[in-house]
Amino acid sequence: MSQTRSLPRICIALGLPDVPTLLEHARREAEAGEIFLEFRLDYLSSPSKGAEAIPQFLEQYPDCVLLATCRRHQNHGKFNGSIEEQLAVLDMAVRNGAHAIDIEIETAEVAQDRLSQFRGRTFVIVSYHNFEATPPMDTVVNRVMKVQADGYKIVTTARKPSDNVRVLAAAKALPKHRMIVLAMGELGFPTRVLSPVFGGVYTYAAPMYAEGTAAGQVSSRFLRHLYRVEKLSKSAKIYGVIADPVRHTISPAVHNRAFQSKRVDAVYLPFLVSPACLRDFFSLAAKLPLSGFSVTIPHKQKIIRYLDVVEPLARRIGAVNTVWRKAGKWRGTNTDAAGVTGPLSRLLKIAHSSVLIVGNGGAARSAACALSDAGAKITLVGRNADRVRALSKICGAEALLKEQLDSHHFDAVVHATPLGMFPHVNECFFEDRIPADIVFDMVYNPLETVLVKHAKEQGKTVVPGLDMFIEQAVRQFELWTGETAPRSVMQKAALEALSGNGHAMHPSR
Repeated sequence: MSQTRSLPRICIALGLPDVPTLLEHARREAEAGEIFLEFRLDYLSSPSKGAEAIPQFLEQYPDCVLLATCRRHQNHGKFNGSIEEQLAVLDMAVRNGAHAIDIEIETAEVAQDRLSQFRGRTFVIVSYHNFEATPPMDTVVNRVMKVQADGYKIVTTARKPSDNVRVLAAAKALPKHRMIVLAMGELGFPTRVLSPVFGGVYTYAAPMYAEGTAAGQVSSRFLRHLYRVEKLSKSAKIYGVIADPVRHTISPAVHNRAFQSKRVDAVYLPFLVSPACLRDFFSLAAKLPLSGFSVTIPHKQKIIRYLDVVEPLARRIGAVNTVWRKAGKWRGTNTDAAGVTGPLSRLLKIAHSSVLIVGNGGAARSAACALSDAGAKITLVGRNADRVRALSKICGAEALLKEQLDSHHFDAVVHATPLGMFPHVNECFFEDRIPADIVFDMVYNPLETVLVKHAKEQGKTVVPGLDMFIEQAVRQFELWTGETAPRSVMQKAALEALSGNGHAMHPSR
C-alpha cells in the first residue's frame, strides 16, 4: 500500500486483551460499515497470535484496511519484548496481510536499517507520542523526518487551547509528507475533527462497544454523523462553544444538525476553556481561524474585555453569549435576551405586562434588561436579598422578598436560577402557589423540571427552558450564516441529545 488515498479518514483503534475478543469487536465494526481498523497487537497477551489471526479476519472482510501496531511498554505501549521481537511481530502482521504498520520513533531511530524491509510491502508510519504536553512542533517534525517512512504520526497532549492549532499547523505545512496529527485529552478534541480538514491523512476513533486506546477518543458515529469528518472541505468554516466544563453541552448536536440541514460547509466544536486560558483561546480563534462561537459558563462576563465591538444591550447586561468576526474585528452580542422575549412575545404583549424574575445572576440580569427594554414592568425576587436589590437598581425594577409574593400576581414569571437543574432535579423555588399565569423556566435539563410539573398541575401556561435555548441558538445561526435557521431541525436535535439518543454529551475517553 503506497497511496494514502486508500486510507479512509477514520481509523477505529482496537485495543483488546485477547484474540477472540479482538476479532469479535473487529467484526462488529466491519458489520457496521467501518473499513479502517487498527489492531493494537501489544494489548494482546500473545501479540504473535494476533498477527496470525489477520488472514482469518481479512478473508471474511476483504474490504477492510488493517493497521498493525505493537508498541513497547517503554514507549507507553503494552509490549514487553525487545525491539527485535517487536519487529518480528510486525513482520508477521505484514506477511499476513496488514496494509499498514505503526512503529514508534524510539524503535525507528535505533532500527532504521530494519525498517527498509517493510518499505514497499506495507504503508510504514513512524509515530511520536507525548503524553505530558505539546512541545515545539518544529523539533518534533525534524526528529521524525530523519527516518524514512510513508507517513508520520505526531500525537501530543493539549494543555491549553492554542496547542490545538500548533498541532494542526504541522499537517497543513507538510501535506506532501502524509502527516497524521492529534492532540490527546478533552482539550485536544477539536484536532480529532479538524485533522483531516488541515491535511492530516486520517483521525482515530474509539470502537462502539469498548474503550478507546487514548484520552479524548470518541466513537466514529460522533465523528462521522455529528461532526461530518468525511464531508468537511478544506475551506469549511469553524464555529464552536467555549465553556468549562463543556463535555455535556448540547450545542454541537443542535448547530451541526442545522449546518447539515442547510448544506452549510461548516462544523461546530466544543472547546474546553478554563478561566485562566481565555486569552490563550483567542490565539487559537485567530489562527484556526474561528468564524464565530457561543460563550457560556464561566466566560460570559470576562469575554467582553477581549472583544473589539460589543452591542449596547449586551454591554448593559454585562454579558455576551455570541461572538463573531467581521472586518477583522471580534464582535459580541447577547442572544439570551431574545431567548426570553421571543417565546414570551408569542404568548402575551410584553409591553405593559407584569413579569416576576426569579434570580439575581447573569441569566436574571439578561432577562430583566431585555424585558424592561420591551416595556414590561419588572419585579425581582431571589434567595440573596442584597443582590436582588442591587440588580433591581440597575434594571429599574422592584425588589421583593420571597414572603411578599403571596399578595402579588403577575402575567408571567421567569425562573432564572439553577434550581431544578441536573443533577439537583428535586429543587424548586416555589413550594406551592406560583404567582403568575405564564411560567417560563430557563432550566432545560431535565426537560420537565419540578417547577414545570407544578405549573402544569396548577393550570399555568408553560414555556420550557428548551424554548429559550432554541431561540438563542436560532439567532446565533442566523447571525453567523445569514440564512434562515432550520428551527424544527434544531429542536429535534436538542430533544434527541437531552434524551440520550442524539450525538451530544459524548464521553471524552
